[in-house]
Amino acid sequence: MLFLLFPAVWTIYLGLTNYRLTGLAAAHTEFVGLGNYLATLRDPAFWNSLRLTVAFVAFSGVIGQTVVGFTLAWSTRRIAGWARTLLESVVLAGWVIPGSVVSFLWIALLDRRGGTLNALLNMPGKAWLIEHPLAVIIIFNIWCGTAFSMQLFSSALSAVPPSQLESAQMAGASGWQQLRDVVLPTIRGHILTNTLMITLWTFNTFTPYLLTAGGPGSRSEILSVYIYKTAIPGGQLGHGAALSVLMLLINLIIALAYMRVGRGRQ
Repeated sequence: MLFLLFPAVWTIYLGLTNYRLTGLAAAHTEFVGLGNYLATLRDPAFWNSLRLTVAFVAFSGVIGQTVVGFTLAWSTRRIAGWARTLLESVVLAGWVIPGSVVSFLWIALLDRRGGTLNALLNMPGKAWLIEHPLAVIIIFNIWCGTAFSMQLFSSALSAVPPSQLESAQMAGASGWQQLRDVVLPTIRGHILTNTLMITLWTFNTFTPYLLTAGGPGSRSEILSVYIYKTAIPGGQLGHGAALSVLMLLINLIIALAYMRVGRGRQ
């Protein structure tokens, strides 16, 4: 109740007020009802942020991390011993390193003046963070989160009965046919779990702010960044709380949709 229920109820209450961090509204807060929500739905910046968030989640989470993670797990499934331990340690490093450190490494990689990428490609002055901000944070998020998908799919693949694969091989099934007809149907529950968790984590992540701060302009201002810039630098805590409630409702819709798909597959 102290750490979950009370903050949730307090956020809902703030979303119904015009509470600000400074000014008269900070001292004399007024109840505005659904005013914040109606203003949000009329705000083009909100819809732009939501559109960017959908693209960010789809390409970096649902497609990127899931596909890359499964590909790594499938292609390295026969590696064992010390080589396996070394491989998993390298992959997990991108996941366990603090976001601030990872962001600094990526800024050093993409810097337009002395960045490593420009030096390797012999493209001095190429401003990746300014010219391609959304693509940069998509690739950045794939790099950060793929380790989880790889580990989950590695565990799932180890649970596939070898007898089924052997039977498929004896029947003349190719590697692709074994993957399509034996492996994927067996681990479909793991695929759904991974996709659900990656979707929610990606939808709520704030780390890309450390790279682009939502800019230039609003070209990489995903929803979590938009809420932060509205509530803290903008000082509109009531409006920011209303945006947080909308974000929570979207998360619930996503979770319920995945659960419905899971029940249908069962």
